[in-house]
Amino acid sequence: MDNLLLLFQAPTILVQLVVDGLLVGAIFALAAYGMALVWGVMNIINISQGEYVILGGYISYFLYRQFGLHPLLSLPIAGLVLFLLGVLLYRLVIHRIVGRDMFISLLATFGISILLQQLMNELFGPDVVSVAVDMPTWYFLDNTVTVPTAKLLAFGVVLAIAALLVVGLRYSRLGQAIRATAQNARAARVLGVNTDRVYAATYGLNAALCGMAGSLVVMIWVIHPFIGLTYTVRSFMIVIVAGLGNLPGVFATGLGLGALEQIAGFVLGAEFQSAFVFSLLVVILIVRNAWLRRRREYLS
Repeated sequence: MDNLLLLFQAPTILVQLVVDGLLVGAIFALAAYGMALVWGVMNIINISQGEYVILGGYISYFLYRQFGLHPLLSLPIAGLVLFLLGVLLYRLVIHRIVGRDMFISLLATFGISILLQQLMNELFGPDVVSVAVDMPTWYFLDNTVTVPTAKLLAFGVVLAIAALLVVGLRYSRLGQAIRATAQNARAARVLGVNTDRVYAATYGLNAALCGMAGSLVVMIWVIHPFIGLTYTVRSFMIVIVAGLGNLPGVFATGLGLGALEQIAGFVLGAEFQSAFVFSLLVVILIVRNAWLRRRREYLS
């Protein structure tokens, strides 16, 4: 309660928390839109979403430690590596569960999640790591509100990626094929769309978005092999609230979640921040289910 009262007594603290949350929330939205793509096009809930984010962070961390490459410069490399990994995993595992019961997809992607966790643990170790970037910090409101340049750059990069994604999905041949497959896969096949390639590209694109998000995460936060679940939960929560195929909604929900999480971490304590995320997910699922029942629909 003391921290809650402090927010009212010192409003600049609230401003600081909201600013931090908005800047970080954009990265949550980037990973969440990848999940929304896979869910909307392939009807698969990807439980390994968070592990792709962390793996992308480890790729940028490795390139920084070995070659001194800044995470912003290694971001395309992480995206490319994760895209290829996503396509490979699609060919090995995911294509076998397209069109199957959603529970099967949960089990399959959960297995991929455990596999990636253990691989990252073996390759990079269990320690918490980050990339200490040497960038200035901006000060506002008599130096009571700070905005690190790294977070501002990460926010700008997310906006640029989102803009490229919108243009690509709307005007490119692949984007049009993805949208057609999402609307009606059978009709798309009749019209000559190779839906198997579309699914592979969609899953690879999802992994690439997560990999690029991971490059930004390691620059402004910390990672370790077993923290991916929180990013999966955040992505799932954002998609549930915003809906499938709604990029502006995903972005806005990601920003809101980031702000709420920062405020909850300050009020409840950092040790309860992750618990707040999981609790909020439960509340959203209950409310969403009740709303769908009133409309005589179901969540799928």
